Amino acid sequence: MSDDAIIDIRSLSLAYERGGQRNVILSNLDLSVARGEFLVIVGESGVGKSTLLRVLIGLARPSSGKVRLATRPGCRTPMALVFQDSRLLPWRKVVDNVAFGLEGSGLSRAERRARAEEMLALVGLAGLGSRWPHQLSGGQRQRVSLARALAVEPDVLLMDEPFSALDSFTREGLQDELQRVQAKTGKTVIFVTHDIDEAVTLADRVVVLAGSPGRVAADIRIDVARPRQRRDAALSEAAAHLRSELSRRSAEL
Repeated sequence: MSDDAIIDIRSLSLAYERGGQRNVILSNLDLSVARGEFLVIVGESGVGKSTLLRVLIGLARPSSGKVRLATRPGCRTPMALVFQDSRLLPWRKVVDNVAFGLEGSGLSRAERRARAEEMLALVGLAGLGSRWPHQLSGGQRQRVSLARALAVEPDVLLMDEPFSALDSFTREGLQDELQRVQAKTGKTVIFVTHDIDEAVTLADRVVVLAGSPGRVAADIRIDVARPRQRRDAALSEAAAHLRSELSRRSAEL
């Protein structure tokens, strides 16, 4: 494991039995993620993108292989996961949703609330903590979900197609917001998406999963300066290259 890697995956495979049949989802997957890196994973549906996130956070157990983490000593929550839907608790106000993961942390109620308010401000929702989830737009609810994940101070932020259900205008706004938050916090981010334009807008590096079972088919660095302008010709070129690689590698596997 290299000194700058926060995650190192070696020979990871995952299979499960269903109806007497063995289904292999991931096979012999190798992947390292550098500390502070924004890594985006793309690939067709069913190739194992979300499964890989579930393995990383401990919701699924690999059949073989190893995942090594180099998180901070004593880190209470090494990883936090943001889902496609916000999964907010409708009976709790926004600030209490954000503070939910801090319960049992040893922080006082006032300290939990202060951190939740801080995270809401970080994602652009200062002053909205007293609202109920149903009073927010879809984009605002996803910001609350991001604030909740950040509140537990994870070393790695996992994001499973978090903007896919939103309209394009809201989605672009949240992409910009996420880049700003990641630049400010220095968090390592692993982000799953189907959207090639989203991938090149956000990523330092894009990993393509392809095949059945899924494996790493391409590993492409996006060498475009930040802050990024969405209509930049360099991003368009990167997206065209990524689409070509995705099509070619998928056909080969």
